[in-house]
Amino acid sequence: MQLPMKINRLALRLCMCALVLLRALSLYADGKDSLSRKMIHMAGIDVKPAYVFPTHEFFAGNNATFSPIRKNLSVHLKYGFKFAPDTYFGRMYPHAVQGIGVGYNTFFHSSELGNTWSVYAFQTSRIASLTPRLSLDYEWNFGASFGWKKYDAESNPYNRVVGSKMNAYIHLSFLLNWQLDAQTNLRAGIGATHFSNGNTAYPNAGVNTLGASIGLTRYFGGTSRATLADGSSGIVRRPPFKPYVSYDLIVYGATRKKGVFPEGGNPVLVPGSFGILGLNFTPMYNFSRYFRAGASVDAQYDESANISSYIANSVGQPDAETIKFYRPPFREQFAVGLSVRAEVVMPIFSINLGIGRNVICKGVDTDSFYQVLALKTDITKNLFLHVGYQLHDFKDPNNLMLGLGFRFNAKGRE
Repeated sequence: MQLPMKINRLALRLCMCALVLLRALSLYADGKDSLSRKMIHMAGIDVKPAYVFPTHEFFAGNNATFSPIRKNLSVHLKYGFKFAPDTYFGRMYPHAVQGIGVGYNTFFHSSELGNTWSVYAFQTSRIASLTPRLSLDYEWNFGASFGWKKYDAESNPYNRVVGSKMNAYIHLSFLLNWQLDAQTNLRAGIGATHFSNGNTAYPNAGVNTLGASIGLTRYFGGTSRATLADGSSGIVRRPPFKPYVSYDLIVYGATRKKGVFPEGGNPVLVPGSFGILGLNFTPMYNFSRYFRAGASVDAQYDESANISSYIANSVGQPDAETIKFYRPPFREQFAVGLSVRAEVVMPIFSINLGIGRNVICKGVDTDSFYQVLALKTDITKNLFLHVGYQLHDFKDPNNLMLGLGFRFNAKGRE
């Protein structure tokens, strides 16, 4: 039961690690001057001690050492850039910095979890100015983490949390940003992190942390030292914004694993992977340069949906070696839903959040609420890369959403 597509963990690695950042450098710099004069570069280091939520008995002490896993520590090196004040994006988004980061992460329990590395895209910007030198900022990270020690029935039987050597890495933090001088900032705050594989492998209980962050950033380049850190040495004249409606059409795919519960038997992990194919059509009202919202029609075919109701050898106790299924009818594996969407718009990246309900569906697996978190990375004015994650019923991972989108009626640099 396989769809003819090969969107797998390798695709996830490529999408999350690359995110066309190098391409974006040439697409968004305007004017005839050299690219280096249109960019202000940033190098940074962050240290993040954190608390591990005991969301699974493995973290509570049901592990090989019979000790709780509560501590986490990560160190991050980052390169970023912002657009100079005399460029379009420098005028419209004077505080936005985007780039790539590398992090080393330990749970002080390497024998069963490993010590992991993460590679990610990030973006940070200002929420509010508190004083001339102090601001409240946010930062998100979106990427992949490598080096996990995954569950193995013989060599790692207690770790029923992590089912793959590579997992998605998602982080959000809120920071106090203190400008020490024109080129150097000290930042400290709190943040939450989530690791998961999006049901591409089992188990997939997810790893979640909450902790502190402290770090230094240093800026290089630009035409004036006084504009490096905050980009606001002069009066920024922005042309008036006229609200308009744009339309996003997204096609995505993924694979996922599936567990079933035979009647009267033990849970069974179905061997192999199942295909996902979906389409979103989303009219969005652009309220400002920074925010748009709208409604979306979401269609998805899930090859694994409702198969638990069609176990062919339901007599006895089927296991992963012997379990077989009848193919469910198409109407039980295809669903159409309606969702409300909100999107934060920044240079290169947009963060899309959605909450929806399937309205055309049949069967317990598709008759549900669903939630979407997606990162859109602009490739051209109209074309963007879409990397998303879908939950159902606000708690259970459903599937990844890896695809491309096209934006109709996209406005240029007003």
